[in-house]
Amino acid sequence: MEFFELIQKRRSIRLYTDEPVDDSLVDKILEAARIAPSAGNLQPYEFRIIRDIQVKNELVTAAYGQGFIATAPVVIVFIEDAARTEKTYGVRGSSLYVHQDTAVAVSHAHLAAADLGLGSCWVGAFDSPAVARILNLRDGIVPVAILPIGYPAESPPENPRRLMGELLPEK
Repeated sequence: MEFFELIQKRRSIRLYTDEPVDDSLVDKILEAARIAPSAGNLQPYEFRIIRDIQVKNELVTAAYGQGFIATAPVVIVFIEDAARTEKTYGVRGSSLYVHQDTAVAVSHAHLAAADLGLGSCWVGAFDSPAVARILNLRDGIVPVAILPIGYPAESPPENPRRLMGELLPEK
């Protein structure tokens, strides 16, 4: 799919078929995230792949009951390591760049999934310490996004967007 067509057609998908997602597709999605740009090419993020239904159900609880997470065949949790960026960029690295870098990686994965004919939904509303406990994350790394991925069982309409004139400052 052509890039601008892809970004216009991409939707947040919260309803998935039961069809499993092949590991080769997950690998492509992870590769898209891995090669995302980051400050100083530090790549201060890691990924956790979740297929286990018990763990997915625990993530649903940590994500305030967003049940669609458990219905996706695969879930990728993106985590960030602020210390990795702070070593090079100080406080600005640990308070800003790490978030920006991880968000770009999530965005790459989100778009790669759509390009592969899969649906995903960027979930940011969750209890971060609870997710860290569920995934047994080491100290200092923090979950930032949960990305359920599967074959879409819905075709949501386009959401309204602000007009360009609203986004550009007055001249």
